[in-house]
Amino acid sequence: MSAEFVAVIAIVSSVIWILVSRELAGSPKEQMGRKVFSLMFAGVISTVILTVALVQSLI
Repeated sequence: MSAEFVAVIAIVSSVIWILVSRELAGSPKEQMGRKVFSLMFAGVISTVILTVALVQSLI
């Protein structure tokens, strides 16, 4: 994977996890279950992509 692609994914992943933490920091009445689930799913997928890219660069 190219360095630019990994950099973009890292930035997107960081933004997603910031949104997740802000959503979870709100009161339970304001939390949207589907929204939190979707954000966490996207965060996990982007983190897996970054992990695979890191492992590939080490090998």
